Formats: sequence, structure tokens, C-alpha cells
Amino acid sequence: MWQETKHGLYKQFNFENFKQAWAFMERVAALAEAHQHHPRWENEWNVVQIWLITHEGGQKITDKDRELAAAIDQLLSDKPPVTPKAASVKHSKVKLYADGGSRGNPGPSASGYVILDLEDNVLVDKGVYLGITTNNQAEYTALKLALEDCQRLGAHEVQVYMDSLLVVNQMKGIFKIKNRDLWPIHDAIKQLAGGFKKISFQHVPRELNKLADAAVNRALDEQLKIT
Repeated sequence: MWQETKHGLYKQFNFENFKQAWAFMERVAALAEAHQHHPRWENEWNVVQIWLITHEGGQKITDKDRELAAAIDQLLSDKPPVTPKAASVKHSKVKLYADGGSRGNPGPSASGYVILDLEDNVLVDKGVYLGITTNNQAEYTALKLALEDCQRLGAHEVQVYMDSLLVVNQMKGIFKIKNRDLWPIHDAIKQLAGGFKKISFQHVPRELNKLADAAVNRALDEQLKIT
């Protein structure tokens, strides 16, 4: 449970080892970028401590902190992205469908993605609630989280399909990124992409991205039903 302290909204997270703690911190970092609200944290081996406070709010705990806290908790309540069978097999070539959605823009948002092998067997099907953010942030966060899972699957070649023409063309370098809030996550994705032997980005119509869209709406519906 998060505790209100003089240093901010605080919670300690314990994991089995450093690898799990680090993976958690990477996913929290993606959420922080999506929210444009960054925590103070400490990590010692398998323990991660997080403090959330709003500096522009006069060093007080605000709804902005509570929204990010809820999104962080959601990371741990989600089902594991890879089944034991999928995790034990290396998939050198995969197809990735990613999507993001915001009900309000900005508003309650989620990222969703599905990773398949070349025979269209689903390896990962995941939706992640992000809290209050924008549609573009949700789209980019979906792509980042999905590529991280592609790495865990041992993929060397990734075919990315998204119905966001903006994200696809910005990743290709066709469109400039005018929104500075997207610069950090775009740069992080470019670094991830550089780790693959081959990666391609292709725009598809929404009707061909139904699996990822369903993951987005599933995450949103589950979270909004809880709240």
C-alpha cells in the first residue's frame, strides 16, 4: 500500500532478484515518460523504493501522483506477458501489432500489443493501463513495451504494424516530431530498435489491428471498472 510521507507518496517493492527489479524499473520508466511525471526512486539489488510528489504543486501529493501510483500497481497486477512455453523458446522472427488509446485525450489511457510468430501463433497478448495521458503517448508506450518483450523472446527480426500513421512515419523519419514530450520515448525506442538485426514499420488500417486494439480496451475497461 502507498503511504503518504513528508517526502511524497511512498511504496517499497520487493522482487526475487535484481533482474526482476530492473525489469520493473524499466517499465515504470516508460509509464513516467507517458505521464510526464518522474519519480524519485532507489534500488538495492531486489528492492525498489519509489517516492511520488508534484514539484509544481508546491511539493505536495496531488492527483497526478495518485494516478501514476495506480498505474504502477497495475503493472504488477497484469498477467505475465509471456507464457512459460513461449519464454522457453527463442523466436528469431516475429510480427508485432501495437496500439494505444485515450478516452478523452488526455484522459484514461492504455497501451496494447500482440506479438506473433510467422505462423500467426500468439506469443504475447498484453494491455497496460497508463493512467491519465494522451493518445500519442499511449501509442508510443505500446511500441516501447512491445519491443522490450520482443527482446525477451530473443527476436532478431521484427515486423511492426500500427494503425497510427504518425508513429509509423516518425519512426521511419518521414515526419518530424514537433511535440517535445514525445522526444524521450522516441529516442528510447530508436535505441531499442537498433538492437535488432532487422526491424520494419508498416501502417495498417484499424480493422487489421483489432487484436492490439482489443488489448487496449480490455485494460481500460478493467481499470475503470475497478475505480
